[in-house]
Amino acid sequence: MNRVEFDSTKKPLDELLRKARDGLIQLPDFQRGWVWDDEGIRSLLASISRSFPVGALMTLQTGGEVRFKPRTVEGAPEASAHRDPEALLLDGQQRITSLYQATMRREVVRTINAKKQRIDRWYYIDMQAALTPGRDRMDAFVGLPESRIETRHFGREIIRDLSVPEHEFKHLMFPVNHLFDPDQWQMEFFKFWNYDPEKSQLWFRFQNEVIAAFKQYQMPVIELGRGTSREAVCLVFEKVNTGGKKLDAFELLTAIYATDEFDLRQDWFGTGKEPGRHQRLARYNVLSRLQPTELLQAVALLHTAGRRRAHLARTGEGDPPPVMCTRDTLLALPLDAYQTLAPKVEAGFERVARFLRAQKIYWHKDVPYHTQLIPLAAILAEIGDAWEQDVVRRRLARWYWCGVFGELYGSAVETRFAKDLWEVPAWLEDGPEPTSVRDAVFRADRLDTMTSRLSAAYKGLHALLMREGARDFRSGQSFDDTVYFDEAVDIHHIFPRAWCEKNGIPRSRYDTVVNKTPLSAKTNRIVGGSAPSYYLGDLRRAGAITDAVLDSHLETHAIDPKLLRSDQFDRFYMVRRERLLAMIQETMGQEVYRGDAGDEPTGDVIEGEADARLQTVLDAAE
Repeated sequence: MNRVEFDSTKKPLDELLRKARDGLIQLPDFQRGWVWDDEGIRSLLASISRSFPVGALMTLQTGGEVRFKPRTVEGAPEASAHRDPEALLLDGQQRITSLYQATMRREVVRTINAKKQRIDRWYYIDMQAALTPGRDRMDAFVGLPESRIETRHFGREIIRDLSVPEHEFKHLMFPVNHLFDPDQWQMEFFKFWNYDPEKSQLWFRFQNEVIAAFKQYQMPVIELGRGTSREAVCLVFEKVNTGGKKLDAFELLTAIYATDEFDLRQDWFGTGKEPGRHQRLARYNVLSRLQPTELLQAVALLHTAGRRRAHLARTGEGDPPPVMCTRDTLLALPLDAYQTLAPKVEAGFERVARFLRAQKIYWHKDVPYHTQLIPLAAILAEIGDAWEQDVVRRRLARWYWCGVFGELYGSAVETRFAKDLWEVPAWLEDGPEPTSVRDAVFRADRLDTMTSRLSAAYKGLHALLMREGARDFRSGQSFDDTVYFDEAVDIHHIFPRAWCEKNGIPRSRYDTVVNKTPLSAKTNRIVGGSAPSYYLGDLRRAGAITDAVLDSHLETHAIDPKLLRSDQFDRFYMVRRERLLAMIQETMGQEVYRGDAGDEPTGDVIEGEADARLQTVLDAAE
């Protein structure tokens, strides 16, 4: 349950900053580093000097269910890291760190300029500028380099020199890091000016109008109680963390596991000496973009499936816990479950890479659905060595291609993941057909709209042609992984774009997947923009092959050579479309939905029907 206990109050700014300095307020370790720039710091200081609101803070009391590893605000004394914090700062890190560094430390502030370059700054308030009516208060806040000397013309001209306190007094420049303890500076200021009444009056005006604004400033604070649940804390944090990149479950879980001295980040990314899971899996190109949260989802699927089986075996009564991999499930994943299951899931992903290679998917950009790899890895981890059995491989392939051509893994996929892990292994042992297979429908007219290589079904058809034996037009080589990468294989037009446009064929037709096929880069250069009847001769000569051999290569791409040689685009399109549909239908193991006859798909391939339909199209093409 996402419990939230909170109170809203106001606290003096100096109290909050002192607690940050002393380690009584710290940050959850997943918080990113302090990144505010020089202009942002000066703007914040100017706003507070005028008692303007700068937003609320959000803190979480420690000692409850949430056990994030803490760390001190940047620049806090080393000793403060050894204190147990009273609260963790969930929102307001940038403001509190900026204010602490500028107003309380006696060290230079390391920040960045507008060009994101590292700079060191001491901050001052121009007392006269701050007290001038109508003047922009931000003009009064000045940042000087570490030398405290501001120059121009490459250092040849000094604009302002505050390198010694006497110069601060002379130029009426008050150091920001004395705002909360100005007494000593005030005494030295009076002494420097021999207690001049005019300067004393200036000081007291400055003290009452500017310094007092900082000392009296009340910062709104939303305090989450220690009874707030872990999931609620993470959800609340994301709602308020609108200024930065959204934290994912991996980063939050890293902070949670850190309290038990387990470094999840190191487990994933490795160390300088030892590779982590990321490096080991990235050896397979198709997994080189795998995200840590995806591995966590597969682990969560196995963990929750195990709990469900244990419940059913133990009682057989009541509602068993569901199989899940939602964000909340990931954040509640016990460390011992991760340590037990992560190696199994890693092995599952290695099998995923080998499975995809068998389907002629070699490159991460050619993976139709990266999301589908999560349940696939969990299934392969679950069934272990059984995946090497022929019948298991065939059914897995059918499930996979049903997901691709049914376009089932584009959105709202977590529920499908859970069903897959629960249903597919049972189906592999002759159980009922899984939902993802039953749900899969491919519409015949989808071929007429597939033009984008970002489409899962588009990528799938590209791989399926290679899996079914497509050979390069020129060389006749099959597209194994070596040929794929060495020959720069990609999907290209069969009737070239230039020829189609010259002959008035609309782009909506010539740019579909029906007029595209995998070819090597060299073959595609020979194809160029010529008519097929012309470039086929060039290919025959380049490959030193006969027309009959070239025709056999074309046939492996579901192309009718006669129609290509006679430049009959429309008839070529009709025939190849039907052949591609037959290929998809056989791969999915169920009839494609044509719609034109008004019949819904039956879910079963009717033997001989695809051949009969193709013959009808061929007869029409004659």
